[in-house]
Amino acid sequence: MPKNTKVTQREHSNEPVTESVADLLSLEHPMDYKSSQMSMGLSPGSTAPGKALLPSPDPDAEDGRPAWNNKLEYILAQVGFSVGLGNVWRFPYLCQKNGGGAYLVPYFILLLLIGIPLFFLELAVGQRIRRGSIGVWNYVYPQLGGIGVSSLMVCGFVGLYYNVIIGWSIFYFFQSFQYPLPWAECPIQRNGTQAIVEPECEKSSATTYFWYRQTLNITSTIDDTGGLNWKMTLSLLVAWILVCMAVIKGIQSSGKVMYFSSLFPYVVLFCFLVRGLLLKGAVDGIAHMFTPKLEKMLEPQVWREAATQVFFALGLGFGGVIAFSSYNKRDNNCHFDAALVSIINFVTSILATLVVFAVLGFKANVMNEKCVVDNAEKILGYLNTGVLSRELIPPHINFSHLSAQDYAEMYGVIKTVKEDGFGQLGLDACVLEDELNKAVQGTGLAFIAFTEAMTHFPASPFWSVMFFFMLINLGLGSMIGTMTGITTPILDAFKIRKEILCVVCCIIAFLLGLLFVQRSGNYFVTMFDDYSAGLPLTVVVILENISVAWIYGTKRFMQDLEDMLGFRPYSFYFYMWRYVSPAVLVVLIAATVIEMAVSPAGYNAWVESEGSERFQSYPPWALAMAYALIVVAMLPLPLVFIARHFNLISDGSNKLSVSYRKGMMKDISNLEEQDEQRFILSKNPSEAPSPMPAHRAYLGPGGTQEMTNTNYGTSTKTGYQNIGSPESEL
Repeated sequence: MPKNTKVTQREHSNEPVTESVADLLSLEHPMDYKSSQMSMGLSPGSTAPGKALLPSPDPDAEDGRPAWNNKLEYILAQVGFSVGLGNVWRFPYLCQKNGGGAYLVPYFILLLLIGIPLFFLELAVGQRIRRGSIGVWNYVYPQLGGIGVSSLMVCGFVGLYYNVIIGWSIFYFFQSFQYPLPWAECPIQRNGTQAIVEPECEKSSATTYFWYRQTLNITSTIDDTGGLNWKMTLSLLVAWILVCMAVIKGIQSSGKVMYFSSLFPYVVLFCFLVRGLLLKGAVDGIAHMFTPKLEKMLEPQVWREAATQVFFALGLGFGGVIAFSSYNKRDNNCHFDAALVSIINFVTSILATLVVFAVLGFKANVMNEKCVVDNAEKILGYLNTGVLSRELIPPHINFSHLSAQDYAEMYGVIKTVKEDGFGQLGLDACVLEDELNKAVQGTGLAFIAFTEAMTHFPASPFWSVMFFFMLINLGLGSMIGTMTGITTPILDAFKIRKEILCVVCCIIAFLLGLLFVQRSGNYFVTMFDDYSAGLPLTVVVILENISVAWIYGTKRFMQDLEDMLGFRPYSFYFYMWRYVSPAVLVVLIAATVIEMAVSPAGYNAWVESEGSERFQSYPPWALAMAYALIVVAMLPLPLVFIARHFNLISDGSNKLSVSYRKGMMKDISNLEEQDEQRFILSKNPSEAPSPMPAHRAYLGPGGTQEMTNTNYGTSTKTGYQNIGSPESEL
C-alpha cells in the first residue's frame, strides 16, 4: 500500500483517523468538512493528507447543536413534558371508573410492557442521532420518514387546543383574586323590587353556570358558532405569549423555565394533599378511591384504557421526547432517564389521585349534608301539613341535629310505610356512596367539581389561585415539549433563526386557535381531543417500534446501545421491542378502531333551557372534519413511503450529526491493521457500514454463540446510510 495513504499514516501518527471510508478506498484527499454541514472539526489547512488533525475536545458540540446546561434541566424538561393535565384530571377519573385500586395493577403492568420500553427507545434514538423526529426516522429507515412528519402534525393539532385549556386556566386564575369567588353563588336577577335567581344557574349549579355561561358563553349546537368570545380570545393570546417566551431561545430558555414549571406543581399538590387530609370526609374519598373492585380487572375495556393512559402519559409519539433527548451528550445514560421519568410520572399520578379524591370526598360530604338538610325540611313540611304521621319518625331523631345515619333510618321507615305514594314525596336517599360514584373527568373535574369544592375551603381564593396557577404550569411544561417537537425537526432541516421560527409558529397557532375561542369552541376542543391524536399517534409509535426492532434489527440496536451507554441493556428490552410491545400496540389500534366504529360520533351540547348537557351527533360537515383530522395526520406516512420507494424525493439521510460521524470513525480507527484492511477490502465503495458502530457483535439475549448480521453493509435503504454516500439533502 502506498505510503501516502490514510492507512499507512496511522502507523506514524497518534491522531485518530477521521476520514470517511470512501476517502480510504479512493485514496483521495478528504474534503474540507469545516465548510460543510457535516463538519468533522478539521482545522483550517488540515485537508492535506500528510497534515495531522487537531484533536477535538468535544465531538458532541462540533455541529453547533445546543446542549442542556446540566442533567437536572433535561430531567425536569422530560418530566414537565410527560406530567401534564392528564395526570390531574384523567388518571383519577380512570381509577374511579375502572375499579379503584384494582386499576393500578393493569396500569403498572402495561407501564412495564409498553411504557418504559418505548420511552427508552425514543430517548435512545434521539440521543444517538441527535436530530428531531423527522431526521431520526429518515436515518433509521428513509421510506418510513413520514413517521416524523406525522408526529409533527399531531404535535401541531394537539398544541392548538391544549393551549386553549391553558387560556381557560389563565382566565380562572385572574378571576380567583376576589372574595367570594365569582362561581360561589348563582347571580341574582332583579325585576323591579323582585329578586330571582338566574333560571339557568338554578337548574344546574353555580360553578356549572359560571363555566358554561360566564366563561365559555357557549352555544347550544356546534352549528351555531356564536362569534368570538373576547374574554377567551384574550386569554388565549396571553397563553401563546407565555409559550413563546418560554421556548424562544430553544432549550436555553425552556430549560430555565422548567425549574419552576416542573417543580411548582408538586409544591401545590403537596399543599393540597395536606389541606385535603384535614378536611371532613377526605378519608371517605381516599378509601372509596383505593377500595379495589377486583372483578373489573377481567374487563377488556379496563386494560384498553390503561394502555391508552400509559401511552399518552409519557408523551410517546409526539416527538418532544426525541427532540429533548437529541440535545444530550452521546454517552448520557438514557436507560436510567427512561426509568426515572416513568416512575416520577406514575408517582405523580398517584399523588394527584390522592389529592383529587381527598377534595372530592370533602365535597361529597358537603353535598350529602346539604341533601340531608333539604330533605329534612321537606319531611318537616309534610309533618306539619299532615301528609306524614309523626309516628313514622323514630323517637330519638332530632331534626335540629340530624345526622346522615338518622336521616337514612327515617328515610327507610317512610319508604316502607308509604310504599305506594312514596314517589310523590320527592325525597332523595342522600347516600354518600352515590356522591362519591359521580365520575367527573377532564374539564368537568378542573373547572366544575374542583372549583365547587374549593368554594367550601377556608380562604378559598388562595387555594383557587394556587390550583389554577398549578394547572398553568402543568400545561406550560407540556406545551414546551410539544413546541420543541415542532421546532426541532424544522431547525434541523432548514437554517432558520430559532427566535423567528418560534414567533412565526406561535402567531400562526394563535390565529388557527381562534376556532376554539368561538362560543362553540369547546365542541371543537372535544373533537380535536377525540380524533386528532389517539389513532394517529398509536400508528406512529408502532411504526417507530417496527422500524427499529424489525427493519433496522433489534440485535443491531442492542449492540448500538451497548456502544453508546457502555453496558448492555437487559434482554427484557429485546423481547419487549421485538414481540410484546408491537403486539400490545396492534391490539390497542384494533380496540381503538372498534370503539370508533361502535360508539356514536358526537359531543355533549349545553342546553341552556334545561341547564344540563345533552348528547348530540355531529352534523355531516363536523363528522367529515373529525375524520379529516385522522387522515391528514396519517397522510404523510403513505405519501413519503411511495415517494421514496419510487425515488421521487431524496431520502435526506446525509445529515448525520457530527458526533455521530466521529463516533463511527473513532470505532473504525481502533481496529487492528489487519481488521482494518479486511474491513476495507471486503466491501465495495457503495456499501455502507452502519453509522451505529458494530465493532462487537451482539450475542442475543442470553446467547452464548456469536450472532452477526450480514446486512450491515447493504446499500439498500433499509438502515442508516453511509456518511460518505453522496446523498443530496432533503
